[in-house]
Amino acid sequence: MSSKDQYAHYSSILREFLHLGGSPVAIGFAHDAKDIPEGFEELSENMRHCQMVGLARDEERSFFARREVHSCAGGAWSLGLAPLTKSLESGEFYFKLGKFESASSCKRTIANVPALASGSVHATMYAPLGSAPFAPAVVVLTAEPAFMLKLAQAYLFKFGGRIESSFAGIQSVCADAATFPYMSGKVNISLGCDGSRKFSSIAKEYMVAGMPFEVVSEIVAALPVVCGAPGSSTPL
Repeated sequence: MSSKDQYAHYSSILREFLHLGGSPVAIGFAHDAKDIPEGFEELSENMRHCQMVGLARDEERSFFARREVHSCAGGAWSLGLAPLTKSLESGEFYFKLGKFESASSCKRTIANVPALASGSVHATMYAPLGSAPFAPAVVVLTAEPAFMLKLAQAYLFKFGGRIESSFAGIQSVCADAATFPYMSGKVNISLGCDGSRKFSSIAKEYMVAGMPFEVVSEIVAALPVVCGAPGSSTPL
């Protein structure tokens, strides 16, 4: 099976069994200009990473984005495109938004947000998984809690264990769903954040998940089994 056919198959299974809110989104990290597919569309308008994911998810657009068009400083930092700003590092940014009681509690949270090395990423790449023209690093999806349950069961189907989700109510689509799975090699399920729900149209009934691409084949193979199991509470 070619990569193109493989990606289309993965997308079809994920959409069918997880009843996704739009297409699963392939995300790639271009560490150099040569990592960007020839002829690939470059995004020219400024927007947040979560909005870019929304374009690929809801409108099935494929494109890459350099640092200059990433309008969210937190997202650009977490994705390895830019250094951490002083207002984020000190805790003042989210403290002024009323998200924390003190700048200190915010600073402690920021210190634990997953982030790629500053400047290690030249551009981020986005596409619907089914038609991605690059090898995905991470696949991001949105689904209702009942179907996130099936994702969790499919992830544990072969080797078992437990899932420990990592989130902080901020930077959910960038740090939680893209950077963390890429760095850890683990699936991460997040409750989303105010910014991503506001700017990328994630409905209140949906959660967010990110999967390192290496585990997608195992999840796709297991989903029909766990969803069709006699003890499954979720209909196919």
